[in-house]
Amino acid sequence: MTNTVMKKATAHFKDKLSGKLHKLHIEEWGVDIYYRSIASMKTESKIMALTQQGKSDEALVETIILKALDKDGERLFSIGDRSALLNEVDPQIIIRIATALNTASDMSLEEIEKN
Repeated sequence: MTNTVMKKATAHFKDKLSGKLHKLHIEEWGVDIYYRSIASMKTESKIMALTQQGKSDEALVETIILKALDKDGERLFSIGDRSALLNEVDPQIIIRIATALNTASDMSLEEIEKN
């Protein structure tokens, strides 16, 4: 029975991961950032660990590195971009992007903003 439940649980997650990408337009950069409405527990735990350590700035940047995608679903940023994102990019835009990526759901961005 447990095996059946695990198969259903993993199938559900794979289905959500293969779902459509959401799009966030960053006017200041003239680019679109794509993202999924779900991430693995491993991804979320990296971000939560930084937050719990009081490193909210690093958690925001880690969110962007791990979750920001191009239209083909490939990561836009790498670990090597961490320092530049922390020190050379407008923090208000970092916060806006990370907030959208962290509150991602199957609702539209407009619906999220209403709530």
